[in-house]
Amino acid sequence: MKTKYEIITEARKILELSECATMQQIKDNYKRLIKIWHPDKNRENRKACEENTKKIIEAYKTISTYCNNYKYSFAEEEIEKYIDDQEWWFKRFGDDPLWSHQK
Repeated sequence: MKTKYEIITEARKILELSECATMQQIKDNYKRLIKIWHPDKNRENRKACEENTKKIIEAYKTISTYCNNYKYSFAEEEIEKYIDDQEWWFKRFGDDPLWSHQK
């Protein structure tokens, strides 16, 4: 029996995602792969296309379910991992004229 991690990792690889991905990247990869493997696009190898399309759809459902049920952390430490450069700089040096870009 596969673990949840193994199932999600397999789905991630089918969708050609790295270990970190935004929801937009997940959707974009799904759409791109469906366009490539849709049976109507490749009539000479219809069976392989049908199989790959099913795998892609199932992988997308798996990842979507995981993401929809994921508990997001709103802890300060977690949020600070994603601050932009300007906020990082201000947080450390504030309005100190020595370090400020303001004149």
